[in-house]
Amino acid sequence: MSNRAITSIITVFLLVLAGYFWFLYDPFVSVGPGMTAPNEPVQENLNENSMMMVDDFFLTPVATFEIEARVLSTQRYRIGRESDLSPLDLTLGWGPMSDETNLEHIDIRQSARFYFWRTSRFPIPRRDIETSSANMHMIPSSERVESQLKRIKPGETITLTGKLVNVEAADGWRWRTSLTRNDTGNGACEIVYVEEVEVVDI
Repeated sequence: MSNRAITSIITVFLLVLAGYFWFLYDPFVSVGPGMTAPNEPVQENLNENSMMMVDDFFLTPVATFEIEARVLSTQRYRIGRESDLSPLDLTLGWGPMSDETNLEHIDIRQSARFYFWRTSRFPIPRRDIETSSANMHMIPSSERVESQLKRIKPGETITLTGKLVNVEAADGWRWRTSLTRNDTGNGACEIVYVEEVEVVDI
């Protein structure tokens, strides 16, 4: 085989590979400056906790939960016990963290079921970043909801309703939800049993 033929094959392979990764990559949906989700999440703690079973997990709802938020990042998980119940996380922002003017100065990523951010110049105070965004573990209530969640793109604004839940297994394994937007670090993520989710037209 000639060098020209080898070069052509490599070129085609690289183009196909680039197209594949472009298909998988979800660019941030830009809508311009301004808050797309100005209000804080609405939560009402539950006094009576009735347990429900999903696969091999026991879920205890501890609060009703409603949120309209900008999707800052999405991450699917296939490894780890949590992924059997919660196949993806959404990092969500509201108030100043739904404003693209602020978001363009903040780098956001997800890993190991955590959300990390950094900035070289704070567009808003640190505490506003911490209290106006959160990483949330999604437990879809149905195949329809799971399909909707997996189609969500970073930058979109969504409405989501469901319940915050604590999770247990028969062998004693536990997973606890946060019940406040003011915490950070380990244990600060919400575990959301998602009943309805919808992308908002901006």
